[in-house]
Amino acid sequence: MIAAARIAAPARLGQNRLMRQSQHRLIVQTDGKGLIEITREVKRWLTEQKIATGLLTVYCQHTSASLLIQENADPDVQKDLKNFFEDIAPESRKYIHHTEGPDDMPAHIRAALTQTSLSIPVTKSALVLGSWQGIFLFEHRSSPHRREIVLHLIGE
Repeated sequence: MIAAARIAAPARLGQNRLMRQSQHRLIVQTDGKGLIEITREVKRWLTEQKIATGLLTVYCQHTSASLLIQENADPDVQKDLKNFFEDIAPESRKYIHHTEGPDDMPAHIRAALTQTSLSIPVTKSALVLGSWQGIFLFEHRSSPHRREIVLHLIGE
């Protein structure tokens, strides 16, 4: 059963209250396949923006890496996710035609099954994440890569 939640009517901005936007590029160096938590870096930048209420978009500019909101308390979760994606998109498949290396097309498949963009509410200048949730870059290539993540914040 799903309980209904009461949602308050949206607050109207007064004449002197303007929506603001801020954008930042986060560079993440990977060591190869796996999940890299970026929550701390995102929170650090968010704090500097002084926006109390808004929406943060986290966007990965790559087709062989992706983003996840996932449990950050137990490292076995990340290990299990990595192993699962190895099983569903292994590097040795007959049907693969696009080859920039044996890990490239499987990386594209893994990215297609996940997300390249996340939307996270901001309340009281903090990310609205659950107790055990963190933001992760999911590297799908075997070799190290320099990944660019764009953070875009809009709010007041």
